[in-house]
Amino acid sequence: MLRPKLGSKGFTLVELMISMTLLAIIGTIFLVFFKSSLFNYLTLQADASNFTELSSQEMRVSSVIRGLSTINSASANDLSVYAYFYPNDAYVSLTHYYLQQSGKVTKLMADVTPMTANPPIGTLLTAQKKTFTIMDSFYEPSGGSLFTYFDSGNNQLTPPISNLETVDAIRVNLATPLSNGGNQSVQVQVSLRNRTVN
Repeated sequence: MLRPKLGSKGFTLVELMISMTLLAIIGTIFLVFFKSSLFNYLTLQADASNFTELSSQEMRVSSVIRGLSTINSASANDLSVYAYFYPNDAYVSLTHYYLQQSGKVTKLMADVTPMTANPPIGTLLTAQKKTFTIMDSFYEPSGGSLFTYFDSGNNQLTPPISNLETVDAIRVNLATPLSNGGNQSVQVQVSLRNRTVN
């Protein structure tokens, strides 16, 4: 019969099983922690990216409204104006902002129809009308609106506005959903400096 040598090194089957069980538990904890951290990071990254896009579009819409010459129509979620949609345009375009429902998603859209010259001389080039998606996923808060209108005394005007010449400022309210179910929003009130009043 063979006897084990004194001082021989090795692991018993029980020791190996305990070691493997501990390694599996530690590995599972690490994997869950890593997956959770990665998911949180990706969620925060997506929300930050959405907010950057939201701010960028807010500045773009505000810039167009700031330079408008005439308001065609104005309601809570719809605005039609003559304005320079592109900074290098020679003439204003008829720019129409509105919300469009697409399934369960609301989009902020803009129809832009160029003109042959500035009003009242120019005519619309309807064949050259372009439609732009300003925001793919617009969040519409309950009781909120895309546009809020103010008179020269900074009093809020309630649509429908009978006399569009009383509109002295427009607040643009943009919002986008967050991954956790909330929303993030940006508001900018634009004074109508270049507006033509008859």
